[in-house]
Amino acid sequence: MKSIIFLSLLLCLNCRGISIEESVPMNWTEFDLDLPEGMQILAGQNINMPLKAWVVKVDLSNENISARILSSTDKDRKETPIQFLENMGARIVLNGGYFMADKNPAQHVGLLKTDGKLEEPASHSVLRDSERYFISRGAFGIGFDGNPDIAWCSTKNDSIFEWKRPLENRPGSPSRSLDFELSKYWNVRDAFHAGPVLIHSNKIDITVEDEVFFNTSVAGIQPRSAVGYTKDNHLILMVVDGRQADSRGVYLEELAIMMKDFDCIEALNLDGGGSSSMVADSRLLNRPAGRTNQREVMSSIGIFYTK
Repeated sequence: MKSIIFLSLLLCLNCRGISIEESVPMNWTEFDLDLPEGMQILAGQNINMPLKAWVVKVDLSNENISARILSSTDKDRKETPIQFLENMGARIVLNGGYFMADKNPAQHVGLLKTDGKLEEPASHSVLRDSERYFISRGAFGIGFDGNPDIAWCSTKNDSIFEWKRPLENRPGSPSRSLDFELSKYWNVRDAFHAGPVLIHSNKIDITVEDEVFFNTSVAGIQPRSAVGYTKDNHLILMVVDGRQADSRGVYLEELAIMMKDFDCIEALNLDGGGSSSMVADSRLLNRPAGRTNQREVMSSIGIFYTK
């Protein structure tokens, strides 16, 4: 077994007024699964505190490997990650964006597009403390060329548009409209909203307030999932266990550091909590919120291998 140790430097994270110095030193060990060349799984244990995580590194420059965003085709629009994997023939699956599980069928929270078809438009605004905030939340996308992208975006007339920066929002000081004249067309085959963005342009840049995740459980210490990519076109998928004696979960700031340790130039927080699940070759790698069973989710990221 190959052991890798990443010792993070102390970083000051600028998170819209939140200045935090943190380090997340992890001992990463290669996980022994018979995966094709270009796919690697690492299991991590924190050196100083109870924290467990799993990472998948995928070489998208390998012509036999591809990534896709998947949405449930079940009647209730929910499936476990293992069901996604087995039904779609994927080798690896990670849970995706937020959804309303109490709806039947389930409803995605914001944008969902798969295989060129817009299944759910973006939510243009949200209510928070009786005020309406217009938003351009972070989304993960896959282009028609198969390359990953992360953008602050919204939809108009069934098309997706991205902004260089998210709309500016602060508690009690909302953006009042979406200005599409400042946006440009985002040409992606697959996409879903999640958020907030963790890393942008190779810098930790956590846009909690702009994406209006303040006063929610998203900003607290939680089990987490994240997606990102590197300059040399490696896709990075991460899941962090939480709410357990041997794994406490992480804050967004800690998650951003962990993704930066894998050289991500862009990264996005995904749906977390009990939804955080990673499966490979029909094997559940983590323990979602301390359980051995998986929560059904509406969207996911699938990694495929074709000869």
